[in-house]
Amino acid sequence: MPDPSISRRDLFAGAAAMAAVSAVPSMAAASLEAESAAPRRKGRSMVDVPFEPRREVAVGIIGVGGRGMSLLADLLKVPGARVKAICDVVRGKVVQAQKACMDAGQPEPTGYWRGEKDFEELCRRGDLDLVLVATPWDWHVRMAVSALKGGAHVGLEVPSAQTIDECWELVQVSEETQKHCIMLENCCYGYWEMTVWQMVHQGLLGTLTHSEAAYIHDLRGILLGAGGEGMWRWKPHVERDGNFYPTHGLGPCANYFDVNRGDRFASLVSMSSLEAALSETRDAQPPAEEDKRKARFRAGDMNTSIIRTEMGRTIMLQHDVVTPRPYSRLNLVQGTKGCFADYPARLALEEVSGGHRWLTDDEMKARRAEFEHPLWKKVGELARQVGGHGGMDYIMLYRLIDCMKRGLAPDIDVYDLAAWAAPVALSEASVKRGGAVVKFPDFTRGRWKEDRTTIFQP
Repeated sequence: MPDPSISRRDLFAGAAAMAAVSAVPSMAAASLEAESAAPRRKGRSMVDVPFEPRREVAVGIIGVGGRGMSLLADLLKVPGARVKAICDVVRGKVVQAQKACMDAGQPEPTGYWRGEKDFEELCRRGDLDLVLVATPWDWHVRMAVSALKGGAHVGLEVPSAQTIDECWELVQVSEETQKHCIMLENCCYGYWEMTVWQMVHQGLLGTLTHSEAAYIHDLRGILLGAGGEGMWRWKPHVERDGNFYPTHGLGPCANYFDVNRGDRFASLVSMSSLEAALSETRDAQPPAEEDKRKARFRAGDMNTSIIRTEMGRTIMLQHDVVTPRPYSRLNLVQGTKGCFADYPARLALEEVSGGHRWLTDDEMKARRAEFEHPLWKKVGELARQVGGHGGMDYIMLYRLIDCMKRGLAPDIDVYDLAAWAAPVALSEASVKRGGAVVKFPDFTRGRWKEDRTTIFQP
């Protein structure tokens, strides 16, 4: 029975409000379905399209803050890479990057710093083979599109796109220009990720059924800090709720499963926990910026999504950057003959005690030597000495420049970029709909079924 203290006016007002709230998920779903529709193809597919071979690779870099300078430091040690242009809105950063190039024995690159759209001048040069983009997330797509239309291939930092529309835009422009748009997903080139890729593709783990991926990294100091990424990276936690940063864990798992090379992501469900850690940390020691002190954080502390592939495999994908917990990407892959799990690296095999224990250190060392990837054998020692993130950054750039010089197709193409970035928008849509199933667009337009040149070839 209705509460007699509630008036008819209140009852009707409440009903109208509930109707409006219940309409939100359906509107979100309709919007996502509209975004998911494949645009008409205006260019040829970029599947297995090789680079034009060249002796040297002329590179421009947009954004030389923390991440951009780290990429530059590695790039200057890669044979055949020549940095010709540097862009940033802060002139001092451009000057610093120019000096780094000259200290490495290269000519001073042209600097661009005159306003937030000066990157367009860099993209119009016409003499750059590759443009790397390492700027705040909201600028990624417009900068990539400008560089592609200017005639350069693009290496785009993660997460490369925020919406399904943006994913399709990058696919469309890459096809129209016949230039590659590559996600700079360095974790695909990590030592264990490439070693496990070898294990998987040489049949050690049997038929693959499941994997687990994550970005678990306590970033409260950055999110609530005053400089660097703290100026912008906290805003999605106010505006959205979902998995904002999926690709570090997801990219390697996609490679294990040959996603877009015989399988594809088909659907996703996603749920978020309550939000607590970021608010409690902020309230215990209020930041200097008034907008952060007053912010109401929407994003749950932990987002957990489950992806199902067309072949019936599953991937658990998690995102948590606000709780006190050691760093992990999980990096787990399960097959019918064994399981690998990282942090720390462990391997269990049916042939060893029926898979009921992890291999000993000596057993693990033998498997590691057996399956170490040739690229790590070739330049791994140098990569560990000079490259960021344990050497994976150097391996990534070395491999990209080497593919361009030799005229090979890239390991990561625009269809991989779109599929790996899509969970940003799809997780948000699923969370809004109470964990409902949402479908992945087929960015390859059916070509995921084809036999393709495999990745990571020597």
